[in-house]
Amino acid sequence: MEFLNLFVVALMPVLKTLLITAIGLFLALERVNLLGAVARHHLNNLVFYVFTPALVASNLADTITASNIVSLWFMPLNILLTFIIGSAFGWVLVKITRTPKHLHGLVISCCSAGNLGNLLLIIIPAVCDDTNSPFGDSSTCTTNGDAYASLSMAIGAVYIWSYVYNIIRLSGSKSDENINGNVSISPEEALQEALLSKDSTRSEDYEAQAQLSEDNVTAFGKIKQHMKNFAEAINLKMLFAPSTIATIVGLLIGVITPLRKIMIGDSAPLRVVESFAVLLGEAAIPSMTLIVGANLLKGLKGSGIGFWVVIGVNVVRYIALPFSGILVVKAAQYFGYVGSDSLYQFVLLLQYALPSAMTIGTITQLFEVGESECSVIMLWNYAVASLSLTLWSAYYMWLVS
Repeated sequence: MEFLNLFVVALMPVLKTLLITAIGLFLALERVNLLGAVARHHLNNLVFYVFTPALVASNLADTITASNIVSLWFMPLNILLTFIIGSAFGWVLVKITRTPKHLHGLVISCCSAGNLGNLLLIIIPAVCDDTNSPFGDSSTCTTNGDAYASLSMAIGAVYIWSYVYNIIRLSGSKSDENINGNVSISPEEALQEALLSKDSTRSEDYEAQAQLSEDNVTAFGKIKQHMKNFAEAINLKMLFAPSTIATIVGLLIGVITPLRKIMIGDSAPLRVVESFAVLLGEAAIPSMTLIVGANLLKGLKGSGIGFWVVIGVNVVRYIALPFSGILVVKAAQYFGYVGSDSLYQFVLLLQYALPSAMTIGTITQLFEVGESECSVIMLWNYAVASLSLTLWSAYYMWLVS
């Protein structure tokens, strides 16, 4: 009976998410066309540049303080572990299913990056407000839950735009090179060919000097090429995406006491700034969820992605990763890394059981790599999540309570 009550508690926020997603899907239909391709593009820009930064900054500034940020040190590591473990499973999946090379980055990204943003911000407050919630007082639970969910969203955004963005970009660029068959000759190779084409009767001194020059140019060229490859592999602009900047701003305001007194609280002189950010941020969750539903429409039309790839991604996200999460969090609890807060442990566990991040779809659209395949993966990923996320949420609540 206790597990049944927990199942109902876990089901309510998932149903809310599904209802908003269904509305987004309906609005994207051609006969309605309120969330067509152009409208989604503009709404996505609003979410990316305005709503999400406002939500992240206001929540972090309000809930993260100098005293509690130290106790949350394990969360960034836990999220990093979800990416590492998920990537390992994803790499095994692409090898087993022989996924086309241009989709390797997409499959690995879907296995590694969970929806650490809007889903947690919907699920956690809803669980706290339920009368059968195992996490005690509703107001305290909501305050702490907002802090955990906001930090999770902020850290997840940083990881996604630093890791997933680059892995899809590199996977797509390698595919383009293979398809186009463009083979360029480096300056060092050209020099080598020029040196080898010299008359074989040249003097030994000239050969020695030429060889020395060749070696020097080759060594310099290799260093230059490595530096160029590193610069291309890391897109610093996307590392400092709006949500990342908002994370830094929100943490600074929350942690630095003088700034916090000026901006946070009913008596703060600049409290209107916080109210303004909160008002903008409230639009982020419904907007993001509507976009999720609208993007799923492409998945209904199908694509050429393999059936076993879709199955494999769901197995990784809803079986392999959640079990891995139990091992990681329980080990961290055993060594005293996460404390005794059951809500905190619940959030850490839930980070392993979430569906793939919808931001992956935005990134595939940006590079025009695997867009239709991503839509199919997301469609089935979120369809299965309606049951899987409810079951895992209920089990995790039972596990930590």
